[in-house]
Amino acid sequence: MPEDSMKFRLKYVVEDTDRHGNIRLYYRRHGRKVRLRGPAGSPEFLADYKAASAGPAPTSKDEPPVGRVVPRSIKWLCVEYYKSAMFKELDPRTQKVRRSILERFCQRKDDGDKPYALLGPKHIRTRRDEMADRPEAANGMVKALRQLYRFALRYDHHDDNPAEKVEYLSGNAEGFHSWTLEEIAKFEEKHPIGTTARLALALALYTGQRRADLVQLGRQHVRDGWLIFTQHKGRNRKPVRMEIPIIPELQRIIDATPTGDLTYLVTAFNRPFTSNGFGNRFRKWCDEAELPNCAVHGLRKAAAARLAELGCTEFEIMAITGHTTSKEVTRYTRAASQKTRAESALRRLTGEQTPDKSVPLSEAVAAGGTKSTPKQLKRKG
Repeated sequence: MPEDSMKFRLKYVVEDTDRHGNIRLYYRRHGRKVRLRGPAGSPEFLADYKAASAGPAPTSKDEPPVGRVVPRSIKWLCVEYYKSAMFKELDPRTQKVRRSILERFCQRKDDGDKPYALLGPKHIRTRRDEMADRPEAANGMVKALRQLYRFALRYDHHDDNPAEKVEYLSGNAEGFHSWTLEEIAKFEEKHPIGTTARLALALALYTGQRRADLVQLGRQHVRDGWLIFTQHKGRNRKPVRMEIPIIPELQRIIDATPTGDLTYLVTAFNRPFTSNGFGNRFRKWCDEAELPNCAVHGLRKAAAARLAELGCTEFEIMAITGHTTSKEVTRYTRAASQKTRAESALRRLTGEQTPDKSVPLSEAVAAGGTKSTPKQLKRKG
């Protein structure tokens, strides 16, 4: 509690500290939490406190009281969904994202107070089309509604799923930009070995993992030169256990970089990154290297593409990335696979017999010992 609020002895005033270290003041009572302007004791603070302590403005007889959920409304269905095993089995991060999407849907034009039985495909399609400039967000809304009404069907609240009849927008078929060798070299030039940025790049590039896994990797996951861990995504429902070799180049970068006790990647305050915090930090590292189109997830895609260029099968790539189906791997590696097949076809057309050629993730990989051995290069005439 700030000194000023203690001096005035105002009830129900609490303080929170955000992730940037800023102190925020709130009036909290009966489950309500209202933001107060600071500093404590200022005219603005006292005015906000007075308004908050007076409570919400009275509503008309035709409007439901604040906080009340209209029975059989879309909001009511959402509340029931949140209490179900279907929702509780989801990963906490997925729960947070889905709840946020559904709450935004309910808040717009008070749609949450409307009967869920009257929501039809045309209504959802209209809302989707209003978000056409943000196709991923639009598709996320449709997906969330599909899951909501699947719950309604399973628990006998409804006999139809209107969202299943609404098509996803095409969006960006290529997804995240896949890093080129030139972009990787540019990042490495800006962030030399020994920096956290370079270690983050190496971990992402040489393991092919998502950022939620990268921020958790540490020495406790190493066994005989292999990283052994369970992927964060789906760990509570369909856990995927990974075993990935640590190539010499990655080990060299790890050894040359200050790391944390339990995680390789730590903040400036020597604390582990959160997944979102790491994504924001990596965005700044890319901006410093003048790579506005690059993101950490693009390195996962680049790793899969390079493995495809090396001639790895989809199942071999899935063994590194941890994908449980080949759908995403196929999308990641489509261009690389086409290039490999074209080269193979050309060799057959010309009758040329050439040894296998490695296309490393970077020059450092070749130095780390990932080239084919002479035995592998030998071909029978």
